[in-house]
Amino acid sequence: MRRRFAITFLVTVLLAGGAWLLDAFLPPPMARALAVGGEVTDRNGRTLSVLPAPGGVWRLATGVGDVPPHLLAMLIAAEDRRFRHHPGVDPLALARAAGQWVRRGRVVSGGSTLTMQVARMLEPRPRTLAAKAIEALRALQLERRYSKDEILGLWLTLAPQGGNIESVRAGALAWFGRPARQLDMAEAALLVGLARQPTRSRPDRHPEAARRARDAVLLSRAAPAVEQEDAEMARLVAIPTRRQPLPRLAPHLARQLRNGPSTLDAGLQRAVEAILAESLPGLPERASVAIMLAETQPRAVRALAGGAWMAEARAGALDLSAASRSPGSALKPLLYALAFQEGLVTPATLLSDMPRSFGAYAPENFDRGFAGQITVADALRQSLNLPAVALLAQLGPVRFAGLLKEAGFAPRLPTGADPSLPLALGGAGFTLRGMVGLYATLADGGRAAPLALRPGPRAEARQVLEPHAAAQVGAVLVQPFPGGGPAGVAWKTGTSWGGRDAWAMGFDARHVAGVWVGRPDGTPMPGATGARLALPILARVMALVPPAPLAPLRVRAQVAPMAELPDRLRLLFPPPGAVLEEGSDLVIRSAGGRRPLTFLVDGAPLPTEPARRDARWQPPGPGQYRITVLDAEGTAAGATIRIR
Repeated sequence: MRRRFAITFLVTVLLAGGAWLLDAFLPPPMARALAVGGEVTDRNGRTLSVLPAPGGVWRLATGVGDVPPHLLAMLIAAEDRRFRHHPGVDPLALARAAGQWVRRGRVVSGGSTLTMQVARMLEPRPRTLAAKAIEALRALQLERRYSKDEILGLWLTLAPQGGNIESVRAGALAWFGRPARQLDMAEAALLVGLARQPTRSRPDRHPEAARRARDAVLLSRAAPAVEQEDAEMARLVAIPTRRQPLPRLAPHLARQLRNGPSTLDAGLQRAVEAILAESLPGLPERASVAIMLAETQPRAVRALAGGAWMAEARAGALDLSAASRSPGSALKPLLYALAFQEGLVTPATLLSDMPRSFGAYAPENFDRGFAGQITVADALRQSLNLPAVALLAQLGPVRFAGLLKEAGFAPRLPTGADPSLPLALGGAGFTLRGMVGLYATLADGGRAAPLALRPGPRAEARQVLEPHAAAQVGAVLVQPFPGGGPAGVAWKTGTSWGGRDAWAMGFDARHVAGVWVGRPDGTPMPGATGARLALPILARVMALVPPAPLAPLRVRAQVAPMAELPDRLRLLFPPPGAVLEEGSDLVIRSAGGRRPLTFLVDGAPLPTEPARRDARWQPPGPGQYRITVLDAEGTAAGATIRIR
C-alpha cells in the first residue's frame, strides 16, 4: 500500500514537474496579442486617430472594460457557457466534439472553449485533431498564467472582424463608427457572430450571412441577461453594409505620439481640419496649410493640423507644422517687445522711416515706399522694415537671438553663421510650433514655457520679458480683421522673401494661434502675402474659441531722444583706394544723408536724379580721380580711386 502510494506520488510529481518545465520552456506565443495598433485620444478620452498594427492589420488592444456587459454575456452564452468554471478545457464539450468526429470522420463542432479559441488566434493552424490537442494544451497554459477577464481581453483583442480588421474595438469603429462600449445589443451580437466566420459573414459583402450570424447569437443561445423580447427587437435592426472610415483626426500628431492621450480637443481639431480643407481651393497650386491652436494657461495645444493630409498633390504626408521656414515680419513683435523692455522706445515714440543702409545691408519696405515720421506703434502695425532693422541695430542681433533662445525657440541659422540684422525681417528658420510658442510668451505676460501635446506635469514658466513690454505689444496689435472676425485679437502677418511663406499669428487673453501657408518644397508663390492667404484662415480659427478680448492701445506721438535714428552719409562704391579697369562704366553708390544728393568727380558734378542715391560715370581714361558725394545739409563723403 505504501509502495503504491509512493509510486503514485512520484509519478504525479514527475508529471507536474514535466508540465511545469514544458510550460516554462514553451510558453504561449503572445506576439500577435502584443502587436496592436496605436490609438491617440483627446483630452477627454475621445479617439482622435488610430494607427494599424504591423502588417496593416487594424487591431486595437481591448479589455472587458472597453465593451458593454451585454456583449460579454452574449459571448459567453454563445461560445462557452461554462467559461467561468473550467480550467481552459471543457471535458463535456470535448466529449461531444469527439463523438461527432467518430461518427462523421471529421471535425464538425470544435468543442472549443473561449480560452482554446484564444490559443488558436495566437497560433493559427489548420482545423485538425492534432491542432485541437495543441489548442487544449495551450489553453491550460493560458489559464495558469492569466485571469478569466484577461483571457476575455485576449479574445476581444484578437477576434477577427472581417478583412484586415481584428479586435472588437476596431470592429465597432469600422462597422458602426463609434466606440465599442457604446454598442447596443444588435451591434454587439453582430461582432460576436462575425468572429465565427469573418469572411463568409462580412457585412459589406454578405449582409444576409451577417444577419444570420447575428440572429444566431441573439436567439439560438441568447445570454440569460438578454430578454427574449429584447432579442426579437434587436433582430429588426438593419445590418451595416458599408465600412466606416476609421478615426483619422490629427494624423501627423498621431504618428508622432503613436499612442496614448493628448491635449487636443476633438471638436476643435475637427473644426480646424475642416477650415484647412475649405481653404485649399483658394490657394496657389501645390500650396498647403498648417494650423496650430493652443491655450496659454496651461500651455496646451488644442488643435494641430500639420498639412493637407487629404491632398497627396500637396505633400499631405509631411508635417509642415514642424518644418523650418522664414517667418518674415511675423518675428517683429518679439523685437519690439525687447525694445520696449530696454527703454529704447515706447509705442508713442516717433521714428524716421526713410532710406538708410546699415553697412552693406540696405533693407526696403515691402511696398518699396517710405512713411517718413511714424510712431513705433504704427511702424509695428504697418510692418515697416527700416524701423525694425534700426531697432535691432541698437539692441544687437545677438541680444535678440538670446531672447528667442531663452524663450525656448532659438532661430535656426546656417551652419557657422552668427545672428545679424536680417533677423529683424525673419532671416532665420522657425517652425509653426516655435512661432506659436513665442506668441504664447507675449500672450502670457512675457512668461515662456514649452507647449504641451500630452497631459501631465507642466514645466515651470520663466519670465523672459517684462510683463509691461509684452502687454504693450499685444495692445498695439489689437486691430480688426480686414475681412471680419472676432474682436479683441492681437494679430500680425509675415511674408518671407519671394512669397515662399505666408504667416498669420494671433492671440487673445486665453488663446494663441498660428497659420502657415506655403509650398512644401519651398518654391516661391508670386504675389503671396500673409495678409492675403493666411490672415483670413487665422480669423476663422480664432472664432472657434470663446471670446477673451484684449484692449487695444491708442497712443499720441511723442519725440524721444533716440527717435530719429540718424543715418550718416556714406559712399558705398567705389571704396577708397580702389583700382578699376579702363573702359568700365561705373555706378557710384551712396547711402544715408539727406536728399537730394550731388555727385562730383574732381569737383565736376555728374548728372543724376534728385531722389536717387547713385550716379553713372564713364572714366575718360587712366589716372587718379577724386569722387565726392554731398547731401542737402552739405555733408560730404568721398574716396580717391585709380583707373588703369
